[in-house]
Amino acid sequence: MDYLGDIRLFVEAANLGGLSAAGRKLGLSPAAASARLVKLESVLHTRLFERTTRHLRLTDEGQAYLAYCQQALQALDDGHAFLQAGKSVVGGKVRISATSDFGRNVLKNWLDQFNTQYPEVKFALVLSDSLSHLLQDDIDLAIRFGVPPDSSFIARPLAPNRRVLCASPRYLAKHGAPEHPRDLERFDCIVLNSVAGPANDWRFTRNGKVENYTVPLANACETNDGAVAREWAVHGYGIAMKSLWDIGADLRAGRLEILLPEWRSAEAPVHALYQRNRYMAPRVRALLDFLVERFAEESSHLDDFLS
Repeated sequence: MDYLGDIRLFVEAANLGGLSAAGRKLGLSPAAASARLVKLESVLHTRLFERTTRHLRLTDEGQAYLAYCQQALQALDDGHAFLQAGKSVVGGKVRISATSDFGRNVLKNWLDQFNTQYPEVKFALVLSDSLSHLLQDDIDLAIRFGVPPDSSFIARPLAPNRRVLCASPRYLAKHGAPEHPRDLERFDCIVLNSVAGPANDWRFTRNGKVENYTVPLANACETNDGAVAREWAVHGYGIAMKSLWDIGADLRAGRLEILLPEWRSAEAPVHALYQRNRYMAPRVRALLDFLVERFAEESSHLDDFLS
């Protein structure tokens, strides 16, 4: 238990930015706090902090160790809360990640609904179209389109995800609408960039027939933010390839229209990602169950736009 206390001191010192403040919080004198940190570093054979007279700064090793310690302490606190209050209590903080467009337009509202059922749960919502931050940001749950190749994540399917061409009524009134994928060369297009490169190779199928169109980047609007791509489409900048989940509200409000619905593009089903070897706290499990239900309910409504 002394070792556990040393770990708590280390975590508090990292969070508060000072050993004295951490010691006061845990009822330790500055000398005692310093001695316990020295002991922990000695046991680990690793220097966790670079010390100055005014500040503590985590070493690279300390930063990596901190993530493991926070996760372990949170699991212990969850277990204590479970034994004290029973299975019905769901509380604490969930770190959840989503793509920028889906997070702003759909997930944020769903989290508000979840909070009406579980008001003791707090969220740290990280919006990014990249997967690179999930491990280092200690994410509990990530919502992504498609399955990443990283085997450290479990990918639980949540819903199908049809991707469609869309544009604003204003743009279509001015430029007309394509009747075939080959017609896209006459239109302005919006391309989403990622670490894998620009997503400008659009592939369409209909009744077994395949058509490919590569958007010329020299004439395209490009962005690495899905929300910006959607806003550009709404404001009449051109035609975008978007997930139905991202543009559902715009379709309902008449801000966007679907083009060439009979031509299907590659689909990337929605998945919930979580770390393979990580304890799943009750609050995370409750949120995952809630999202499974919400995705099932909303999927049928989105299908109406394609009928």
